[in-house]
Amino acid sequence: MFLLWNRSFSRNANPAAERTRETLGEDFVRKLDALHDDALRTGLVTTADLQEAYRKSRDTDRDPNKINLWYVLGILAFIMIVTPVFYELITFFLGVRCFLPNNYIVWEATRPISDCGFCRDVSGPKVLQNMTREEFAPYAYSSQPIIIKNAVAHWAAKKILNFNYLKNLYERIPGAIDEDCPFLHFRSDFKSLRDVLAMPSARSNLSAGQTPWYVGWSNCHPTVLEELRKLYPRPHFLPVDAEMPNADYVFIGYEQGVFMHLDYIPRLMWQAQLQGNKSWIVAPTPECDHVCQSFSFYVEPGDAVLVDTRIWYHGSSIPNKGQFALTIQSEYG
Repeated sequence: MFLLWNRSFSRNANPAAERTRETLGEDFVRKLDALHDDALRTGLVTTADLQEAYRKSRDTDRDPNKINLWYVLGILAFIMIVTPVFYELITFFLGVRCFLPNNYIVWEATRPISDCGFCRDVSGPKVLQNMTREEFAPYAYSSQPIIIKNAVAHWAAKKILNFNYLKNLYERIPGAIDEDCPFLHFRSDFKSLRDVLAMPSARSNLSAGQTPWYVGWSNCHPTVLEELRKLYPRPHFLPVDAEMPNADYVFIGYEQGVFMHLDYIPRLMWQAQLQGNKSWIVAPTPECDHVCQSFSFYVEPGDAVLVDTRIWYHGSSIPNKGQFALTIQSEYG
């Protein structure tokens, strides 16, 4: 098209157009002339149209904001090369595998819209006393938060499990501390499980003047999982055909707790409160605020909590200042 525009200018003895004709060769230009004349003859294009199109093209070429394809491709190539290097530097210097540990923004933007049936007329948790599997069956897959009082009070973990037990367990199993298991630092200043287990006793006991901390991690190392599950069995109230994952979570610490969030997990969640007390706050998804309500509740050592954390926003804290809390969490479904 550029050549056609130059054809219109050549008829006005434009020197640049004449030089273009000589450069390209007469045979090629004759074909362009014929195409140009046919276009003018049909009335589809005029000389003024070609001149205006050429002017716009020339102005675009001079526009400093014009996006150059090669420039864009160069930037993309740069990002593809630099990103892995940046990732390795973050891992090496900070000891974390993810620059953004959890992509909650994307997850929230892409989650399904709730129909609000799960929270309508729910104003608090259903509180049950310790019960058998058969007694629990009607509630097993309920979306209402449930507390089962004293359901795990008989577990050996309630008496034995603490920070020092966990530290000794991980240190005597080769490679367990550095196993590539998910680690959640929450509001603490720890970057890995190794950091947690290496803290001085004054910090782990929250002695006077020490900063509170609260973390969680998956005990996905098979030997660690085997040893810990000797201290806590499969909850006796769960359905016999309920599937269980190949890892659980341990949550320990003081005061800080967990910010409000949804869990993007495949199954329902149960949590055993083994040490300390915990305060929960539960809220419906934002689209259900007009028909549902938020509420809070309190659990004690020996209690089991069941919440469908995939649909209920939830957060927690350790209400008693200086009190150590330890929780085991897993899934079923």
